[in-house]
Amino acid sequence: MTSALNESAGKQQRGPISKQRNACLQSVLIETAKLAPLYNEKLKEIYRKELEKGGHRNRATLEVARRLVGYLLAVDRKFFARQRELGESSTPAA
Repeated sequence: MTSALNESAGKQQRGPISKQRNACLQSVLIETAKLAPLYNEKLKEIYRKELEKGGHRNRATLEVARRLVGYLLAVDRKFFARQRELGESSTPAA
């Protein structure tokens, strides 16, 4: 879920979300991002700050979705790093 980004003089302006995406995955992410602030204080704070900046609630939901993607990628990296460690330390029986 990426958007165009125009930056000038330290100010950022995001454009529309790219159309090059998996529509099913995007739907699941957006629905999850709508519920996540109810269960996670950190995501609730992100949502609140985005609204305070004068953003629309859809933009706040999109920011939460971006954070969720970041969390998922971090977990995925840790999982595969652990898998590599286990794979390298054990020698296959020949």
